[in-house]
Amino acid sequence: MSDLSRGVLEEAAREHERYLWGLCYRMTGVAADADELVQETFARALASPPARHEELRPWLTRVAVNLSRDSLRRRRREGYVGTWLPSPLETGDEEVPPAVEARLPGGGSTEGRYELLESVSFAFLLALEALTPKQRAVLLLRDVFDSSVREVAQALGMSEAHVKVVHHRARAAMAAYEGERCVPTKDLQQRTLAALEGFMAALLERDVTAAEALLSGDVKALSDGRGEVRAALVPVVGVRRVMTFLTKLMELRGSPRAVELQWLNGLPALVMILAPAKDPLLATRAVVRVDLGADGRIAHIHSVLAERKLANIRMPEPA
Repeated sequence: MSDLSRGVLEEAAREHERYLWGLCYRMTGVAADADELVQETFARALASPPARHEELRPWLTRVAVNLSRDSLRRRRREGYVGTWLPSPLETGDEEVPPAVEARLPGGGSTEGRYELLESVSFAFLLALEALTPKQRAVLLLRDVFDSSVREVAQALGMSEAHVKVVHHRARAAMAAYEGERCVPTKDLQQRTLAALEGFMAALLERDVTAAEALLSGDVKALSDGRGEVRAALVPVVGVRRVMTFLTKLMELRGSPRAVELQWLNGLPALVMILAPAKDPLLATRAVVRVDLGADGRIAHIHSVLAERKLANIRMPEPA
């Protein structure tokens, strides 16, 4: 029989909620999913708690990971309409913003292989897509939340030897990311901001030459409508194709009704209210962000359009 009262569990919910939310967000890449998974984790704790208080954190971790793995498997089994992108997360431009912080039980901060802000970057979350759900869980617990092999084994119900094998394979699957890690330093933030603002200004002014000068030769534009709203179903690749796509889109939708610069996932992004359209399948809101390539130019343009992906984002007020 459990010695955990409802009051103890509710206190634990407050103590562990941020950690669990950060774990679920990194596991699924979707803030709205993380909200639901944390709620379900605590619902299960109330319904059938572990036997002792000292077992609570690993127990909660196991439940949250299992629910997240189920969510990932369901997404892959059902298929995804178009290109999948993470949902934006407001982080600010602080070195370790509260939105991604994950305090340890003793009050210290995690010091894993990947910094907390790096581990919510679009580049990192997209790299995780190459991992199996189990590999993703082990990598996050070991290399982001700095858990020991023993702690991971306890939390996930695995042998320590199995944890080591899965961890090795997970790191191997991250090899491409390791070669071009996205660490949101102040320098990268400012260079990204200059490129994003310059590119958007050129688009709004219909200055194709200025816009093209900011793009890498193999630039990719990716849009995520989640099947809810119209979006490009495959990446648009190359300077000419990207510019043709974006200029036609500007002609169709016109200038946004409101635009606000926000710091999302460690880097600057533009949060937009779009002009209304007769077609109900056209997005009314969007987040547009960019990643820079090795040449300092824009290598990726990400447009997140799906309403569920934008549920946790503060929208600007139309003028």
